[in-house]
Amino acid sequence: MTGVGGFEAIVLAAGSGTRFGGGKLLAAYGGGVLLEGALRAAFAAPVRTVTVVTGADPSRVAAVATAHAKAAGQGARLRIVHAVDHAEGMGASLRRGAAALPADTEGVFVFLGDMPRIPVAVLEPLAQAIADGAPAAAATFGGKRGHPAVIGAGLIPQLLTLTGDAGARAVLQGLGERLALVEAPDDGVLFDVDQPADLDGPLRER
Repeated sequence: MTGVGGFEAIVLAAGSGTRFGGGKLLAAYGGGVLLEGALRAAFAAPVRTVTVVTGADPSRVAAVATAHAKAAGQGARLRIVHAVDHAEGMGASLRRGAAALPADTEGVFVFLGDMPRIPVAVLEPLAQAIADGAPAAAATFGGKRGHPAVIGAGLIPQLLTLTGDAGARAVLQGLGERLALVEAPDDGVLFDVDQPADLDGPLRER
């Protein structure tokens, strides 16, 4: 692709991390905190802006996102919105992020804050799939669908109606072969952190 067109990114960072014991996104990881892995991928994507959706710990999450963006020289691309109803589930957070998108958005990357090893190499092909006409695209590895997903403009209105814990999966289901699948170079598109022990998973250079 040339340029970034009308693509945006949303990073879902509103969860309380109950199964983790709380404070998951701010847990130490890779020389920083867990959330920074997702932020690195989001800012590496071919997007105009990165919207971080806060919820359970808004001040500290926003502070991490702001510091990370500034350190990377990307402060002007960062947007932060707060999902007041985040306790409802992921649907509320994604709904809030989608509502903040510019009207001319052609596609939106959806990143999860607890997935720190997304390979940068998969990002451009995902956007290209949307530019080529796919309604949505998702990263895969070893026959398993992972993250991030990119939702095309035609499906963004569905993000605004999500409820409960329904995330992008609720929008992708039913697309069948119309969903473009992009093979990733490694299993970073499947790796997420649920328990403290997961933080010991292998780090990989990007």
